[in-house]
Amino acid sequence: MASPIRIIFTLAVLVAGASGARADFTDGKMPEGTYHCEVYLLGVFLNLGDITIKGHVYSGPVTFGSAPQAYNYQMDANGEISWLGPLGGYTSGGNSISMTQATLDGPGSPSFDIIMKQPDGAFTASTCTRG
Repeated sequence: MASPIRIIFTLAVLVAGASGARADFTDGKMPEGTYHCEVYLLGVFLNLGDITIKGHVYSGPVTFGSAPQAYNYQMDANGEISWLGPLGGYTSGGNSISMTQATLDGPGSPSFDIIMKQPDGAFTASTCTRG
């Protein structure tokens, strides 16, 4: 059973992603760069690796070195991202992506939140911010 803290955190991320803090995503892509992904768990931030985005292509997440291959992604006008390839631990071991929501509070602060569904049915939210 999912812990109440995890459920509340996931709902907070979903509400924040659905609020009016969206940028203009009409071009269907995130600003290029390397996005550092973390999850807040048991009082500490855990590094989940970096995802690099160039145009409509992503690679990663990687913690050390470089990703062996790049894949395409799609983003709708509301900033919801669909990954068209694997996404490391987010999509392995029975895990799957529930949703990814991009936000842009200003021109220099793009980010996206990944909601991952675990094999036991619990959800975990992580945030990826451009460095």
